[in-house]
Amino acid sequence: MSYDPGALNAALSAAVGDDAALISDLRIAFIESAARQIDLLGRARCDANWELAAWRLKGLAASFGMTGLMAMADEAASAAPGDPRVLRRLKAALAGLDQN
Repeated sequence: MSYDPGALNAALSAAVGDDAALISDLRIAFIESAARQIDLLGRARCDANWELAAWRLKGLAASFGMTGLMAMADEAASAAPGDPRVLRRLKAALAGLDQN
């Protein structure tokens, strides 16, 4: 699945207009929140904790219209706790966001 980091920029611009400082602050908050959920996924050892972190990540992504990340979070929710393939994909997606 391809991932479009520009979607976050578009969602933030649509929400707050041209306020570059506010866009930057919201972008940082989004990335930090997503990183927390991905970290929780990495530490989850039971289905319940894994699914909860995946669902929170999906909700966060939905709040910003990040459909690609939502789909990845859905995939994570269906995977086994600690699935390294899912974690790698999520970390790569987050790294792509952090670079833009």
